[in-house]
This record gives sequence, structure tokens and C-alpha cells, in this order.
Amino acid sequence: MNVHGNPARAERERPVHVGEHLRAWRLRRRLSQLDLAVDAGISTRHLSFVETGRAAPSREMVLRLAERLTVPLRERNVLLVAAGFAPAFPQRPLDDPALKAARAAIDLVLTAHEPSPALAYDRHWNLVSANRMVSLLLAGIPERLLLAPVNILRLAFHPEALAPRTVNLAEWCGHLLERLHRQYEATADSGLLALHRELKAYPIPARAAPLAFDSVAIPLKLRQGGEILSFVSTTMVFGTPVDVTLSELAVETFFPADEATAARLRAMAAAL
Repeated sequence: MNVHGNPARAERERPVHVGEHLRAWRLRRRLSQLDLAVDAGISTRHLSFVETGRAAPSREMVLRLAERLTVPLRERNVLLVAAGFAPAFPQRPLDDPALKAARAAIDLVLTAHEPSPALAYDRHWNLVSANRMVSLLLAGIPERLLLAPVNILRLAFHPEALAPRTVNLAEWCGHLLERLHRQYEATADSGLLALHRELKAYPIPARAAPLAFDSVAIPLKLRQGGEILSFVSTTMVFGTPVDVTLSELAVETFFPADEATAARLRAMAAAL
């Protein structure tokens, strides 16, 4: 038995130097060293030394570079730890008293948005909260697909969930895949990459035609009780959050795209 373990494996698992992290983010943002150095107010030489490990950045320098690179808060903590500093941004569960006001704000938005559907989800698109109209649109989906954690993208693609009800399935799912890809490019979150690969494996038809030039948004068109409900959506996030959990929450609000949908939603809400 080798009590010392596998040296090669240990080398692979050794934390990467902060400079390598910063270089990876710079390349992801398609910036040259000169671009980042000028933006951060430092010399290109110093930035080069930081990236190669020849210079150790201060805590303030790590945070300044991370801000210029729009690194997500979760990954800024990774950078700080790699540089030998403590994390700067807390990550609390949503039921933490410190997030009480934020959770109340989310609930207020969701409730106020009725009779239109609205929901909140985390960084991996797992459902956090929803108003009553969402449950009406999900009625009839097998219970096993609605067990927590409910991933709203899987519901959109799954052949036993919303996929057979979506009139413009290819268009809508193509739009969701593009959003997910952009999110992965912005965050480098491996969980999002895995989710993207999973969703692409579902039997979604190819788009029949490109979006019309005069379209202002891609609608979601759902069959509901013999009618077709048409929605456009907007996404809201918290401004300048300093908590990791809060920075990764999003609220998706759906608006009726035509008067028939608006009337149907009012009727559904009145029946609750």
C-alpha cells in the first residue's frame, strides 16, 4: 500500500495559483493584458507578473481585477482563496434572517405579477419560488417531475412536461439553449455546461425558419385547455448584491402577448 498516495493525482488536485485563474478569466472575456491593465490602472508588466506567479497581488488588487473582469461573486471568493485571502462574499441560504428583506421582495414581485405567471430560480435554473399562476400552467405534469429540486429548463424540454404543450417548441427551446450558453460563457459554471449538454440530448426539432425581422422578442406559446396562451418574458436580478446566493437569483416574469391570453389569465385567476 502506498501511504504517500499518487503524486501525479496530488499535483492535479493542487490549487491553481491566482494568476492562472485571472489569466483564464481575462481570456474568457477576450481581453489583452494591455486592455485589462489599462482598465485596472496598473502596468502591463505588473499584470504579467501576477498572471505568471512572479508577483503576489494584494487582496484589493484581486478584487479590482475581478470587478474589471465581471467575475461572479462565487468565483471572486475562489480567486481570493487562491491568493491566500479569506472569502469576501458570504453565501447564505435563502431562509437566513439576513436575506429576509430580499426574500420578501421576491415574494412581493411574484404575487404582484398575478394574474400573469412569474417565478424565481437559482444559478442552475432550479425553482426557488413561483406565484399561483405557474402551478396552473404546470397542472397535469407527472408528480415525479415536480419533486424538488424542480429544474425549469428540464420541464421545458421534457417530453412528459411542457414540451408537448409548447406550440413553438423548436424556437423556444433554441432560445433557452442560447441563454444557457451565454450564462455559461459569463460564469464558467461547469454545472451549466452539464445542463446544456443534457438538454441538447432531448428530441427537440430544428427551427423551421429564422425569427422574423420585425419580431421584438421570442414568445412562449403554450396549449392550455384548448387555447393557445402566448407570453413574452423579462428577467430581473438584484442590483449590486454582496451575497453569493442573492447574486445568483433571477426572477422571470411572463406577460401576455395578446389580449386573448390576458383575458384567459384573468379568468384562470378568478377561478382560484
